[in-house]
Order: sequence, then C-alpha cells, then structure tokens
Amino acid sequence: MQQTNLSTYNNHPYNPGGNALKRILWHYVNAIFFKTGLLPINGFKIAILRLFGGKIGKNVTIKPGVNIKYPWQLTVGNNTWIGEDVWLDCLIMVTIGSNVCISQGAMLLTGSHNYKKTTFDLITGNIILEDGAWIGAKAVVNQGITVATHAVLTTGSIATKNLDAYSIYQGNPAVKIRDRVIS
Repeated sequence: MQQTNLSTYNNHPYNPGGNALKRILWHYVNAIFFKTGLLPINGFKIAILRLFGGKIGKNVTIKPGVNIKYPWQLTVGNNTWIGEDVWLDCLIMVTIGSNVCISQGAMLLTGSHNYKKTTFDLITGNIILEDGAWIGAKAVVNQGITVATHAVLTTGSIATKNLDAYSIYQGNPAVKIRDRVIS
C-alpha cells in the first residue's frame, strides 16, 4: 500500500498572487485588525481590504474575529454581513454577492488536498455566493461550490455540491430539505 509522504508535497502551479512582501504584510494586518476585536471600526476594515485589492461593495459589515486569506482574491457585493469568527480562505477567488449573510464561525474553503496522491497535492476551486444567500453559523462551503441566489445552508451544515436557488440545505453532506419562500 502507498503512504502519504508530505516531504514530497509541492503546491505547484498554485500562485496566490501578490508578491511575498504583500503576503507577509497582509498576514500581520489581518492578525491585528481582522482576527482580533482591537479595532471594531467597520469602515477602517473595508478601507484596508480595498487597499489590498479586495473589491468591496457599499454597506458591508465585517464583524470582529474574521480571518481573510489574500483579500486580492475577494469580491463582496453591497449590503452583505460577515459575522464573527468567519474564515474566508481566499486561496483563489471568492465572490460574495449582495445581501448575503455569512453567520458566525462559518468557513468558506477554496482549498483542500488530493488524498489519493502520495504527494497530497493542493486542490482549489472558486466559491460563489450569489445574491441573497445565507450561510448559517458554523456551516462550511467547500471549494468549487456555488450557492445560488437566496439559497440557505443551515447551521453546522457542509456544502459539498452546488446549492440550488431559493432552496434550504441541511446536514453533512448538505441535502435540500425544502424550498425557501420569502414573504
């Protein structure tokens, strides 16, 4: 039987963008201003994200404890709320529409590893949350997933396949449990 050998791991051809200095600077800015509650001023956080290349809409709320990897790989629409302790793993592009709610402790994971290879190769896939989507607290959206307009991923659920519009998903893996009707 083959065994995993992490000494041979190489994430080539992955390139996170930005030069090494920009990535190091972001590491510290993220740790000081986003992952902590030291500076809860939302407008300042938005300005920093834009300075680092994030495309951030109007009236976006970013709560304390949010962890963002590579904001130059992030687009957020208008009137979107990102809750406490959310992890936006922007190894590659994460696109979040308008009027989206990402609740406390949710994770958007653009990367994983190929467990079938001895080299444990990096696997990436863009994440798209379309307008009006709601990602529940402690829910996980995996790489390559699109959460269609106004879909809901309930608390603690894990999206391993695309979610249909105006549908509510629950479980691990998340399955559709009913339609979302908005009155």
